[in-house]
Amino acid sequence: MPSITSHTQPTLLQEMIRWGYTLLLAVLSPVVFISQTIQSIRGGSTYPRRGLQGLGRVPTPPKTGGLLIHCVSVGEVVAASGLIRRIQTLDPTLQICISTTTPTGAERVQQSFGTTVHHCYLPFDLPFAMQSMLNRIAPSRVVIMEVELWPNLIHACWRKGIPVSVINARMTDRSRNSYWKLRGLFTPMLHKLQQVCCQGQRDYDNYLKLGIEQQKLCLTNNIKFDLDIPDKADLSAKNIAKYGLQGRQILLAGSTHEPEEEVLLDAYSQLKKQHRGLLLVLVPRHPQRFDKVAELCEKRGLQTSRTSKGHHCHQATDVLLADEMGLLTGLYAIADIAFVGGSLASRGGHNALEPAAMAVPILMGPSQHNNPQICQVLHDAGALRQVENGQQIAHYTNYWLTHPADRMASGTAGLEVVKANRGAVDATLAQLFKTSDR
Repeated sequence: MPSITSHTQPTLLQEMIRWGYTLLLAVLSPVVFISQTIQSIRGGSTYPRRGLQGLGRVPTPPKTGGLLIHCVSVGEVVAASGLIRRIQTLDPTLQICISTTTPTGAERVQQSFGTTVHHCYLPFDLPFAMQSMLNRIAPSRVVIMEVELWPNLIHACWRKGIPVSVINARMTDRSRNSYWKLRGLFTPMLHKLQQVCCQGQRDYDNYLKLGIEQQKLCLTNNIKFDLDIPDKADLSAKNIAKYGLQGRQILLAGSTHEPEEEVLLDAYSQLKKQHRGLLLVLVPRHPQRFDKVAELCEKRGLQTSRTSKGHHCHQATDVLLADEMGLLTGLYAIADIAFVGGSLASRGGHNALEPAAMAVPILMGPSQHNNPQICQVLHDAGALRQVENGQQIAHYTNYWLTHPADRMASGTAGLEVVKANRGAVDATLAQLFKTSDR
């Protein structure tokens, strides 16, 4: 196996800083542990033993010596799915364990892979907890999706000789500045990584500015472009029949945060005057907000159907609230226009490629720092329009609804962008297995 790092032992000062971080985390972690334990009790089977897993008591996989792939939540699981399936095809005997930090991420792992992978919750970043997890899973390699770097996890891997790869690596300018301010803690951590496969030039440059060795960096493009493209016609027909949406024009808002639903409802109120058949479909990002969003719609006097109730929409229905997880892809297939959430709420914007893959034109707010290259190329192709408020959402939606040829052209442009930029999964696999001892 190649050397994991060109650096030898951390200095005494670096170790003191890491232990100071550990002490602070140890003080804060009991509050989180108690909260998660209560959530586990209340959630029943939805949160299996999550509290104890936070201390490193993760379930033991059927086999050891495989890959541990860390995906923070739903978005990372979705992005990694194509790569994971390719690995399973290349080596069906390889044990894959996927760790997440959220229950929604865990649910998506179950939906996507069933029993073909092993799941656990990532423990608190305390030395004993991370050691316990690594002892139980005994991976040959740890793969981190995108951005979640934990100093004690990476240090524990380094001590055990387990190589750590960061794939589809993202490093925004804001994150780079934060890491630089705490460079006494994070610079030694970066030196313990074996490789970083960056999703864009900005990310490559920012890792380089933080001091990681250039030979550990590579540019593989964004594996989100390699998402599965389902049969839109079939998926659309099934969902139109399922929710009773025949003859409706649909503005879909996916992965929304507060206050984006209110902005969308304002826009819908304007649009409804001209487009009486328009239906607003709201898909909040987090399940704990489902009831709050339903109340928000009802307070405005809007006829609202919830997918969890199993009721069909009718012509008087104003809003379809997707209050179940795992529905977004199917709902994008029926959309005429899509707003991608987290972009007016200053969350960096969620994945605009999902509607693009369905040939749906896209609206996004100015907060796009999670995926700036993706948003830029979609914008340049005419597939994405940036909006600042509800009035602009109403303006572009009205234009696309009254100019169907332009709407279809914008949607097709987005699909072509997805197709033209595929290949990051192959590039990432080549990097992973080039440095692997398998």
